[in-house]
Amino acid sequence: MVLAMTLIGFAAGSLPLSLWLGRLALGVDIRDYGPDRNPGAGNVWRAGGPALGITAAVLDIAKAAVPIAVARLALGVSGWALLPVALAPILGHDFSPLLRFEGGKGVAATFGAWLALGGPLAMLGLAVCFGIFYALRVPDAWTDVGGVTLFGLGLVVTGAATVLVTVAIAALGLLTWTNRAELREAPRPQLRSR
Repeated sequence: MVLAMTLIGFAAGSLPLSLWLGRLALGVDIRDYGPDRNPGAGNVWRAGGPALGITAAVLDIAKAAVPIAVARLALGVSGWALLPVALAPILGHDFSPLLRFEGGKGVAATFGAWLALGGPLAMLGLAVCFGIFYALRVPDAWTDVGGVTLFGLGLVVTGAATVLVTVAIAALGLLTWTNRAELREAPRPQLRSR
């Protein structure tokens, strides 16, 4: 069951919903609207505005949250068995076979994973952590990495289950990898483009 839900989660995560939404609603390849050729919700926002960008983010959050929630709530997957299930949609988003094993940064998929793992409060906590770095006006890549780092530290301080801390560490590793080019520059305050 865990293997099946991991594969289903990876398959769901690999669906480039933001890219498809951009093609369907705007008739464009949204990867052309950002400096990183990212097929994610941020570039849908740049190409089509806030309403379409929010729609894309919700879709990318849902494609991660749904398979994890089904595994956790309907099938009773828990403990360490949850680790591959929780990471699978993020991995699918980051390394989509439908995009020649390229993909997005995994931010929305990470939010979806935490929505399924800890409910709306966990997702809100993650959003607050990202918001702190966003308010400091650091580049997007540093906001992504800093937000998950701060969230993970919060999990440790509050005594969260080790498997949840491990999910946060793995998500941090994935975000570091997908943002590696931008992380080569020091985090300086900048004007926002999102």
